[in-house]
Amino acid sequence: MESLDALVSLAKRRGFIYQGSEIYGGLAGTWDYGPLGVALKKNIENLWWKRFVSDREDMYGMDAAILMHPKVWESSGHVSGFSDPLVECEKCKRRFRADHIEDTEKCPECGGRLGEARQFNMMFKTSVGAMEDSASTVYLRPETAGGMFVNFKNVIDSFHPKLPFGLAQIGKAFRNEITPRDFIFRVRELEQMEIEYFVRPESWKEHFDFFLKEQHDFLADVGLSKEKLHIVDVPEADRAHYSKHSVDTEFDFPFGQKELLGLAYRTDFDLKSHSEGSGTELSYFDEETKERFVPHVIEPTFGLGRLMLAVLSDAYCEDELGGEKRVYLAFKPAVAPVKVAVFPLLKNKPELVAKAREVYGALKKEFGAVVFDDNGNIGKRYRRQDEIGTPWCVTIDFDTLGEGGDAVLNTVTVRDRDTGEQKRVAINELAAMFKVALSA
Repeated sequence: MESLDALVSLAKRRGFIYQGSEIYGGLAGTWDYGPLGVALKKNIENLWWKRFVSDREDMYGMDAAILMHPKVWESSGHVSGFSDPLVECEKCKRRFRADHIEDTEKCPECGGRLGEARQFNMMFKTSVGAMEDSASTVYLRPETAGGMFVNFKNVIDSFHPKLPFGLAQIGKAFRNEITPRDFIFRVRELEQMEIEYFVRPESWKEHFDFFLKEQHDFLADVGLSKEKLHIVDVPEADRAHYSKHSVDTEFDFPFGQKELLGLAYRTDFDLKSHSEGSGTELSYFDEETKERFVPHVIEPTFGLGRLMLAVLSDAYCEDELGGEKRVYLAFKPAVAPVKVAVFPLLKNKPELVAKAREVYGALKKEFGAVVFDDNGNIGKRYRRQDEIGTPWCVTIDFDTLGEGGDAVLNTVTVRDRDTGEQKRVAINELAAMFKVALSA
């Protein structure tokens, strides 16, 4: 698609994503997910969890607290190093990230002079307890990884896993971005899907390459176009302080080629840092070789909001169907918020509505993400379902009841979203047909 504005408009109009606190003028960098946005997000999460956790024997799920002891972030290096270069306009007082503007001397808004760049720590501070002093200061976590590292020993003691093994988590992270922008791409409240995979030091490259392939297989699971993906080796100067080797997967968003996924080789930095900071030994004892050592870590990172934006922008299509311009979202069926819509041809015919309700109930029980729609004429219903990306519409008409001229009793019209083609299908064959299509 060419315009991000068109996608933002559709997302609001159809209940995918709303501006946070909109009735109060909005709060920059925050977005609320409506009913269809929640469904799309959950579908992506579920596909991720299935591939990386439930289908594997070596992965353990986590859900760590957002608030953690402040020394966690001191040990990890975030208190001293989690910062971006900030510049401020001396005239209009607007602030910008220095690495996001072309001219670091001239304000891109008013043309005024920009001051010297200074480092701005992006972690949100808050206080715990009744007193607000330095002893009560805690941070909203800037990443989910910390909660997994500090629970490394707990998982070892509870489950005695053999190397290699991983911890996986889906959760909120918070970053006080200087200039949030590009819809849900750069925000202050985000969701991450992260893995910390613990390996023997000598085998890190093997596992790194494996997870790079797994990341791209997952992007195929959610339907992203391969030609819009780019693998980029991150130079040392741009890598996070904990990373010895990083590869980003970038995507062609409407506003340019930007980072979608990250993959980092974190060595033993985190376990050693937390071991020193806490005074707790965070090592691994191999029962077979009788060795004790600190494992190294491979970290595949997925930003859920960026994945949603990529899926939405890649699925956005405009064409002409039946002589009329239409907009539709060509979601892969597995991620579509609604899988099937069921219509009675006419809503003022009780016999059609009753049969449509019967078909709807059966499909709803089987697939869950099924809607009933009798609002407006059939053409408007098709367009509405196209715009939210529903792969199939099922219409109950008079032929279904055996009342048409060429009637085939208990058959319905199934319409394909992408092509607009329609075919007659027996009601008792619908579930099996959709199951096959959803697994493709």
